[in-house]
Amino acid sequence: MPKRILQGVVVSDACDKTIIVRVERRVMHPVYKKFITRSKRYAAHDENNAHKTGDVVRIEESRPISKRKCWVVLAGDVSASAASGHGG
Repeated sequence: MPKRILQGVVVSDACDKTIIVRVERRVMHPVYKKFITRSKRYAAHDENNAHKTGDVVRIEESRPISKRKCWVVLAGDVSASAASGHGG
């Protein structure tokens, strides 16, 4: 069975080697048939503390790393600020 991969925005990087990622999904309301946004926060393992608040990251399911952490940041990801090329 393949591991799930989710994409979201980093909302907290206060912990060491851990980031909190908010993943949003759109679901249809059962009565009104309008799309509404639902979000969930996941604690993900960030080995090098490379990602900061506001970065868009992809996380992958993994073995339990701690009580709340069972996701890891994909290695190929770079932070949004570095990828956008804002410099000089």
